[in-house]
Amino acid sequence: MASPAAATGEKTPLRRVVMASLIGTTIEWYDFFLYNAAAALVFNRLFFPTYDPWIGTLLSFATFALGFVARPIGGIVFGHYGDRIGRKRLLMLSLVLMGLATVLIGLLPTYAQIGIWAPVLLVLLRLVQGFAVGGEWGGAVLMAAEHGDAARRGFWASWPQAGIPAGSLLAAGVLALMAGFQDEADFVAWGWRVPFLLSFALVIVGWYIRNRVSESRLFEAAVEEAEAPPKLPALEVFKERPRAILVGSGLRWGENISYYILTAYSLNYLVENAEESRSLALNALLIGAVIQFFAIPAFARLSDAIGRRPVYAFGGFALAGWSFALFPLLGSGQDLAIFTALVVGLVLHGAMYGPQAAFITELFPTRIRYSGVSIAYQLTSIVAGSLAPIVAVSLYQISQSALPVAIYLAASCAVSGVSALLARETKGVELADIR
Repeated sequence: MASPAAATGEKTPLRRVVMASLIGTTIEWYDFFLYNAAAALVFNRLFFPTYDPWIGTLLSFATFALGFVARPIGGIVFGHYGDRIGRKRLLMLSLVLMGLATVLIGLLPTYAQIGIWAPVLLVLLRLVQGFAVGGEWGGAVLMAAEHGDAARRGFWASWPQAGIPAGSLLAAGVLALMAGFQDEADFVAWGWRVPFLLSFALVIVGWYIRNRVSESRLFEAAVEEAEAPPKLPALEVFKERPRAILVGSGLRWGENISYYILTAYSLNYLVENAEESRSLALNALLIGAVIQFFAIPAFARLSDAIGRRPVYAFGGFALAGWSFALFPLLGSGQDLAIFTALVVGLVLHGAMYGPQAAFITELFPTRIRYSGVSIAYQLTSIVAGSLAPIVAVSLYQISQSALPVAIYLAASCAVSGVSALLARETKGVELADIR
């Protein structure tokens, strides 16, 4: 069914486009982060109960990692059709796929009920989640960036980025609510399922909002100018823009690893190693996500004023330094110190994540932009964010110390800082002029 704007031939107001991108991204990442939090808190016991606790945790995070393996595939497939038939229809499809997979996870029997089929089905649904979210980011960012103006592109394109901590906030908030009002036994038995089942209602809301947005203006103009859409956009990206892929991957490396250390591994560290309560861990993440939600557009707006490179590099190098304070604060036993550790970490992450959408968007021409941004963004996920909790758990288990984890985190963030300094400045370029 055509959207109201598309039916009348009118262009959608920019604020509505940005709001639709923000809300849709929030819903999709709510689904994705629910799995992350559940993997850290309960999946090791429900789906891998026959193993030692730390092995069960590793296996739980391994299923978490599989979602990242599927993300580049989703990025390539969605990018292919997004560059050929448009951004909007692919965004609608990604929303439905993600919601369906999430609801089915909430209905899954456990290992105690169906044995080995429980983790097998969990893995399959996680792959669907990863495939769907692999196509989400590129489309949502491009809808905002391609409708907006060059002078404030960083700010407008950052709102889909803000949807990611908003999704984390929503997921952590619902889980914290369930954990706070239930005892441990009830939460493990059935309470964790409720947030997954709520995704059904959220997808309906997201569908309605996204259906009211028209197609990207720049995409429509590119279609009119071109004799035919690109046959294989992904191949053209690698052929024409290899340096852009490398730059985008470098920008993503530390940003991606740091985010999943802060939002996934930190929960496991607080509960399993620092012996803090699940409620405290989730509440600390909740407050950090609230503050990061506002930090992302603030840093993005700063990048419109002074450039993408200096803001991004600051975030990378500052978070590299903060890595060595993070775990002593998390393990201090003091609530304020724990909250500070995650809040500062997520704010510094926001200095990278805020300018990132515009930075990567400005590396590719319109006709292959969906494929380009999706590949640059998602390709790194296979060996960065997907493995970050597994690497962190393994490093801690081997050394019985968080220092190797801090070194791993700091080195990763430094890679992103250096990549930002090596990239060319793209602030203020006209997307239509990128060829």
